[in-house]
Amino acid sequence: MDEDDFNGIMQGLSEAAAFMRGEDVPGIRVHVPADSDVRAIRGRLGLSRADFAKRFSLPLGTVRDWEQGRRVPDTASRNLLKIIDREPEAAARALEGV
Repeated sequence: MDEDDFNGIMQGLSEAAAFMRGEDVPGIRVHVPADSDVRAIRGRLGLSRADFAKRFSLPLGTVRDWEQGRRVPDTASRNLLKIIDREPEAAARALEGV
């Protein structure tokens, strides 16, 4: 490995770290919902917190914390919530037995 290889690896690591912190990184385009209104999604489905958590294999405490603003869903969770909002039956089927 030469210095150029090393510098390229270090640049990639730096960009990956910036991306994970939520910073805009040129050349990387990923659409993630900025916010997820968990209470509204759950309300549209007519589910209690406990039923929502169970149906979609989520910890009840996590759902409660999201709704009460103590925690914010991470990127993967926001993507899952978007799927649940758009295709709740498909999400439930995919998560059966998890």
